[in-house]
Amino acid sequence: MRKTQKLTLTAMMVAIGTLTSHMFYIPVGFAKVFPMQHLINVLSAVLLGPYYAVAQALTVSLLRNMMGTGSLFAFPGSMIGALLASFVYLKTRKLYAVALGEVFGTGILGAIASYPIAVLLLGREATLFGFLPAFLFSSLAGASIGYMVLAILNKNAGRVLQQNSTYTK
Repeated sequence: MRKTQKLTLTAMMVAIGTLTSHMFYIPVGFAKVFPMQHLINVLSAVLLGPYYAVAQALTVSLLRNMMGTGSLFAFPGSMIGALLASFVYLKTRKLYAVALGEVFGTGILGAIASYPIAVLLLGREATLFGFLPAFLFSSLAGASIGYMVLAILNKNAGRVLQQNSTYTK
């Protein structure tokens, strides 16, 4: 994929992520799971690679915070998840591994990285693993949907996905 195409696709994913991240949710018990950023992270990890995926996650987080629809916790979660998903795909070239990388990166590492933000920057009391359930449910839902989208693309338009993927064999 050429650089112009990557920039355009990144911009489209940023726009979709910014507009839809707070709109679509899945009710899970008393909580709401917002899976769109994780879905976009999985897609950008495969189609764009680590630099563009992290840039997309950073830009969506910045825009959502500027618009008042996001929180500071979006930064470590989305960026670590996008980076890890991209590197896992780089090493394995397996679609399920991308989803697992997103879940581990956002759901576990991003949740742990959010603890210092809550305590030091926001001055709130928090437990080290207090963010894990929300981050895990959200990333698991979004990564699962992203995996399904990529699996359908790979099955129906495998050539297109392989030609547009950053890491083709």
